[in-house]
Amino acid sequence: MHSGRVVLLGPQRLHRTLSSAVESLRVHGMVAAVTAGWEEREGEDQEMREHLGGRTVNLKIWERAEDVMTRDPELSRALRERHDRLREQHALYRLRLDFAVEAARELMRREPTPGREEMLEAERAAAIEAVRELDEFHLRRVSLIHREFEAEWRPTEREVVARHRHELAQIVESCECVCVAGGHVVVLLHRLRLFDLLPLLAHRPLVAWSAGAMALGERVVLFHDSPPQGQGAAELHEEGLGAYSGVLPFPHAKKRLRLHDRRRIAFLARRFAPDRCLALDPLTRADWDGRRWHGEPGTLRLHEEGMLVQAGAP
Repeated sequence: MHSGRVVLLGPQRLHRTLSSAVESLRVHGMVAAVTAGWEEREGEDQEMREHLGGRTVNLKIWERAEDVMTRDPELSRALRERHDRLREQHALYRLRLDFAVEAARELMRREPTPGREEMLEAERAAAIEAVRELDEFHLRRVSLIHREFEAEWRPTEREVVARHRHELAQIVESCECVCVAGGHVVVLLHRLRLFDLLPLLAHRPLVAWSAGAMALGERVVLFHDSPPQGQGAAELHEEGLGAYSGVLPFPHAKKRLRLHDRRRIAFLARRFAPDRCLALDPLTRADWDGRRWHGEPGTLRLHEEGMLVQAGAP
């Protein structure tokens, strides 16, 4: 786990709070930026630079990963093979997940027979536990794929990866803070993992939002209650980098979750407990000081009773 402070922000596209967050951390020097989740648009960070007074240096994680693919074709093939294994594992998980989630949701929707409320609640608890067990099984399978890859290929010891990692360490050493932007969360996560970036950040404070906030946690959950296709079952995708613990961020919650549906909210909160599910919408903020979380007023979390409460409320 990261030894420094971690600040999770709401989306920054329309309501920018990054500068005030950095200032609150008493950062006066350079700021390292990670925009790898933007993929080929990684370098289009001019607005961020201007917002932070021109004192950012982009770590170019996406560009560096592309260079690794080009210069180390053997590792590149191994990465593609891992990708194929992960894709198949996720497909098998979704096949089982859809049925398990629908059963739990149906039980959450059902009204109890008067005088027999405990009977329905026992079934609800068992159905939610079945989903939790499936999530954990899937997480173990995905983690095994990553561990086997790391053990066989040891990417950070390969010449081109080691060279980039050395350069990254030098850049980070000259910065006082690291900001991790959003974008494609899986792309961001895998490229950060390729260079094993987290240990290089030492005690420096981290500020992250959207996909960046998701990737830095212990678990990455993909979610959308109303996708263009399908019913929208949240998926426990894989382990994150583990920079912080205790909360599970849900960026753009107002757009992606049916926050008015108390049964769906209760199901999510119970499914992912004991982590607290944070609704990271614009102008929200949650701080980890190394011991506990502090939520800014207006920063809400999903409660197991189905309502939204202040992030710091019991």
